[in-house]
Amino acid sequence: MTTITYSRDAAKSLRRMPRNRAEQITAKIQQYADDPESLAANVIYLQGRNGYRLRVGDWRVLFDRIERETETEIAIRDILPRNEATYR
Repeated sequence: MTTITYSRDAAKSLRRMPRNRAEQITAKIQQYADDPESLAANVIYLQGRNGYRLRVGDWRVLFDRIERETETEIAIRDILPRNEATYR
């Protein structure tokens, strides 16, 4: 079983963006939670920041994947538009 949690920054980003874009991003996060292999090409481990990046169009979802014995938690840290400051 996979649990998805959103940080305060991630929830704030979702509230501020257009509804259709927010729905698209949450659908991709849910799709990754259900079947990580389906989006393997869009998920990359971030070496300098520890964590992962999911690409959804021009947006980037930064998250941690925490494996436990009985479940997996996907902790969404932030959702940012892709620009030069995204990975700083």
